[in-house]
Amino acid sequence: MSILQALVGYYDRLAANGDAPEYGYSLERISYAVELAPDGSLVNVVPLPRPSLRAVPRPVPRTSAVAANFLWDKTAYVFGAKLDRDSGRPAPAEREHVAFTALHERLLADSDDVGLTALRRFLERWQAEDYNRLHEFEEMLDVNVVFQLAGEFLHDRPAARRVWLDHLSASAGAGGLCLVSGDRAPIARLHPKVKGVRNAQTAGAAIVSFNLDSFTSFGKEQGANAPVSDRAAFSYTSALNRLLERDSRQRVQIGDATTVFWAEAADDGRDAAAEELFALLAEPPTDAEETAAVADKFEAFEKGRPLSDVVPDVREDTRFYVLGLAPNAARISIRFWYQETIGDIARRIREHFHDLRILPTPWAAPPAAWRLLREAAVQRKAENIPPTLCGALMRSIFTGSRYPLSLLASIIVRIRADGDVNGRRAAICKACLARDNRLRLIKEDVPVSIATDSDNVAYNLGRLFAVYVYAEKSFAHRNATIRDRYIGSASARPRMVFPILMRGYEHNLSGLAKGDSLKQGAGVRADRAVGEVVERLPGHEGFPAVLSLQDQARFFVGYYHQERALYTKTRAVDRQQSAASEESTE
Repeated sequence: MSILQALVGYYDRLAANGDAPEYGYSLERISYAVELAPDGSLVNVVPLPRPSLRAVPRPVPRTSAVAANFLWDKTAYVFGAKLDRDSGRPAPAEREHVAFTALHERLLADSDDVGLTALRRFLERWQAEDYNRLHEFEEMLDVNVVFQLAGEFLHDRPAARRVWLDHLSASAGAGGLCLVSGDRAPIARLHPKVKGVRNAQTAGAAIVSFNLDSFTSFGKEQGANAPVSDRAAFSYTSALNRLLERDSRQRVQIGDATTVFWAEAADDGRDAAAEELFALLAEPPTDAEETAAVADKFEAFEKGRPLSDVVPDVREDTRFYVLGLAPNAARISIRFWYQETIGDIARRIREHFHDLRILPTPWAAPPAAWRLLREAAVQRKAENIPPTLCGALMRSIFTGSRYPLSLLASIIVRIRADGDVNGRRAAICKACLARDNRLRLIKEDVPVSIATDSDNVAYNLGRLFAVYVYAEKSFAHRNATIRDRYIGSASARPRMVFPILMRGYEHNLSGLAKGDSLKQGAGVRADRAVGEVVERLPGHEGFPAVLSLQDQARFFVGYYHQERALYTKTRAVDRQQSAASEESTE
């Protein structure tokens, strides 16, 4: 099923339940209602609860062009007054108001409905200079307003709906075969805008559009190049806009991709349970209390328990859809699109969590994908995440395929640049190796926790480097440590660097032996760890001249394992010594 077909199907299910606006209408944020009298005089301007989403006739696509909406719009169109950015005061908007008046004079000319007649009379007598006399005229500038008569919104009146639907039918494009529904119907020349994609145009952007001659063929214009019926275009954009609402629980941000997801409807409400499960797995909580509340679910999930045990209301065969959208100038790019059952998606995410597993664990709950992506970005800023990396990572998670090499390369570049081998980065290195091993792309697996019996040279070199760093830190605090100066070269060209590191280590070890009891204890731990690792390594002449990308990943996993092991033992010894000291004092 295509993306547009799936979205149209989702809209149809929403509309059947009364959760989506009917054809030709759109949910828009309306701030004020203009109360009219039957003779067209203005009674009052009423502020509406904010934010007030109301189903109004769908907006016309507009960029810099002047085009009015039916029965609602901004104050520039309704009253002929807009905000002057320099002074902050009302400024004339004659062109916009003339367009609004002309549209309603044309569409309402033959209507005898009392509410629509009142609006026509209001527009005939309204003068833009009267705007400053309105209540809250400054607060109302450049917001959306609607009209009402005796407390009833004009756009909700049956007569207004008939006028609007007749207008849509008359303005529809030429008929053709719709690529989404397969029916012959009027083809949409321009598709409604999609709003809510992060960093896309605030007025909305399009998924399907043609604005240059190079994008067209056979003399066709705009939407005729990819014919989608007006109704199908309305349906898929309405569904997307619903999913992308600000408070939607069916959207998460993964890198530059605003990701929406939905399940096929079920009468028993299990689609909502599937969506809640996916939201939990796609973006696990970071708050300690929230994490503790779902800890049992994550534990059961990671152990491979059936989904019915984790979330009883979820059916594994529920059809599920995931769509990643990213901004691209005036359009929206598709970063990734995945459709499968929630059971299959959950199994793939479980595999992903299993590949990431490393001890000691650096997190209370498995990390969200966007947290992994930030580790690959300069200064861990979201805007620095490589644009194509998000889609590649999500495809590997959802399909169980190999993690992108660009992810591993980016992580190693960042470690070599800033020297930070934290748990998330080590877990990513381990995950890339573990998945390659599971897919039989490499022969040797990588350990989850420290493997003192491993004979892998790259892994043990990482362990050895961690001991050298530990010895230096225990001996003296230096502005530029050996980790800062050598972690990049040690992980890439060990034969050249490790003889230098060994001489520095011997100096630090000698200093530790002459220090106080804490330093002497650190020296003993370091010397014992070096002895354990060196037994597994060839002589310096046997060290590799260059380590491959995968071996550099093993190096950093070994470094993380050994560093955590050393400091775990140090903290345990400190606690024992502190307890002994308290007992002797007593």
